[in-house]
Amino acid sequence: MQLSVIILNYNVRYFLEQCVLSVQKATQNFNAEIIVVDNNSADDSCKMMKERFPDVILIENKENAGFPKGNNIGVKIASGKYICILNPDTVVAEDTFEKVLEFAKKQKDLGIIGCKLIDGAGNFLPESKRSIPTPFVAFTKIFSLYKLFPNIKSFGKYYASHLNEDQTGKVDILVGAFMVMKKETYDEVGGFDEDCFMYSDDIDLSYMVLKTGKQNFYFHETTVIHYKGESTVKDGTYMKRFQEAMNFFYKKHFKTSFFFSFFMKIGIVFFSFVKMFQGKKKKKIAIDKYVLVTNYPNKETLDLLINKLDSGFVKPDQIDPKKQHEFIIDADSVGFKSAIDLMEKTKNPLITFKILLKNQKFLIGSNDSNDRGEVIKL
Repeated sequence: MQLSVIILNYNVRYFLEQCVLSVQKATQNFNAEIIVVDNNSADDSCKMMKERFPDVILIENKENAGFPKGNNIGVKIASGKYICILNPDTVVAEDTFEKVLEFAKKQKDLGIIGCKLIDGAGNFLPESKRSIPTPFVAFTKIFSLYKLFPNIKSFGKYYASHLNEDQTGKVDILVGAFMVMKKETYDEVGGFDEDCFMYSDDIDLSYMVLKTGKQNFYFHETTVIHYKGESTVKDGTYMKRFQEAMNFFYKKHFKTSFFFSFFMKIGIVFFSFVKMFQGKKKKKIAIDKYVLVTNYPNKETLDLLINKLDSGFVKPDQIDPKKQHEFIIDADSVGFKSAIDLMEKTKNPLITFKILLKNQKFLIGSNDSNDRGEVIKL
């Protein structure tokens, strides 16, 4: 078995369906397995998995065991030489894993590989590549010095600014939404630390792998959509857990003085409040016209869309650059890779995207990295 893809799910049934479908298409040309671990979802995620994907390994936890333990449960039964930790609110391209594994096999002392992540509007997510959040690096991030002084290289370390988004290279920290590594490496460091519920777990795992002498890489030659925040409502509970997570990482790995602890406490509270307000629901965007992106229009689907959506459809060459449009991408005919490419190349604030799956009566997408994501039932 070359690859085991572990997807930890919690109450994101529609995003999970889209994710698993994209992974199936991306693993059909080599020996791979998909393992979905459900953390006691209250929706019909497990029922959907049994009906739609009977060949996928499904583990139904009886409690929400948290991100670290949930993933550890999945990795424990994985039989692949390589594993991929993958969020359910992601979409991979048809050639994502083939490219990543080809790159992995060429590396010596391989640690973890991450890739280019974009949000639901096609914008690059800077957390795709990061540095170790030492006190100074954390300071530059919390107080946005990297934005205020973009030409000062030392202020850009948090997001590994020594590499641009289209440049592959070594980095320290990768995001838990997409991590590929050898299973033996994961086992060597003990997997995710189960004492940390969530939010610093990927930082900790990346750092633990570095401490073994291995190298972590940001790989830019494939792009994955990450509908950031879909699994987590950014409320007061989020803020509390985020603070606990950062405190966990610093207490585990750094010797801290009173001044450092005081500074981190203020910084974490400030940063947590920013995150919390970023996650609040935004005003719904009014769509002027829709654009159906498909290679072979299905009359039944088209009629369904027309009956459900208020605004009419126009062809791509009929777009008014001053009006708001939404592209509805037929993933079955166009493919996930082409959908991702279109989103990356467009990146227009007046254009949003939704994806339509084969034989399904819902649209799915997100308008920016602070949007929880949206499911529109047809």
